Amino acid sequence: MFDEKGFIQTVESKISKKAVKHGIKTVFILFIFSLVCCGVSTKVDLDPDSRDFYETARLIMTKQEKKIFAHLPDEESRKEFIKDFWEKRNPDSETEENEFREEFYRRIEYANARFKEGMPGWKTDRGRIYIYFGAPDQVDMRPMLSLTDEMGRIREARGYLVWSYYRYGFAILFLDKRGDGSYVFDPYYGIGGDFFNALERARFGLPPKTQDLEKKFLDFDLEYNKEKKEILISIPVNTLTFVSEDDLLKADFDFKFFVYRKKNTEKQSFRESRHFEMPEEKVVKLENIEFAFSFPELGPGNYYVDVVVIGKPDIGRARKIFEIKVRNSVSQLVS
Repeated sequence: MFDEKGFIQTVESKISKKAVKHGIKTVFILFIFSLVCCGVSTKVDLDPDSRDFYETARLIMTKQEKKIFAHLPDEESRKEFIKDFWEKRNPDSETEENEFREEFYRRIEYANARFKEGMPGWKTDRGRIYIYFGAPDQVDMRPMLSLTDEMGRIREARGYLVWSYYRYGFAILFLDKRGDGSYVFDPYYGIGGDFFNALERARFGLPPKTQDLEKKFLDFDLEYNKEKKEILISIPVNTLTFVSEDDLLKADFDFKFFVYRKKNTEKQSFRESRHFEMPEEKVVKLENIEFAFSFPELGPGNYYVDVVVIGKPDIGRARKIFEIKVRNSVSQLVS
């Protein structure tokens, strides 16, 4: 459970950190800004629809997705990418309505209306956090705050806000440095709790860990076997919920694969459903359950393998992007 009171007390303590830690903290600050900022440009001229999509959707794109999108050469391939992009984040693929996409654009509209600070609201610090996580569970406002940075310098703010997200387990601090209602993220004291995990889940359209526990996040790993021409998905048993029937534990899964070759517009995709059942006394001895999928041989090169796994009933969904390097007869999983 995130301790909001403790976080605020820490912020207000004004305790200077040792200068030796300054370099480490700077790296942390730059990493934070790389997560919440979206200043990555594409390498090709975009058609109007693709430009409108990328302008805001890059907020929730992974690094790999940005690279893939940057290498798509024409409007047709980008339209296919956009369709796949929202489909991967659709909480219910069996309905035409995509609640995640609708909520994403609703939050942009709200941010533009609510956080006017001399720029579109979705580009402000508060606007971006709101787009990722929605409305905070609690807002604390203080009229005046003075902070000491790690070099011992006094930094004075005219006011600050603390947004607490209990459902995600973190809080974030915004400072009004000019006294005009323009609040910016504070890079020195600005985060308490598990922000990184929360941001990753929000980008993938996954619920907080404390929300809908029956739909908890699935974990899985991937291997590509060049000799057998197959992809192997391994899912830890302790992340699964089974249906028990006739002394058997059962579960069903939908798998979606999108395979991109780096620096190339080539794309392969396929979808398969798999059923799992096994006596309970055997399942409890397993660490993972594995599913193998036949796949055409990948030639030498670097690939992104984008995988969506949906577990039924009510097991949840997960999505990961892996990078695979194929060198003649050897394949190497990079991430």
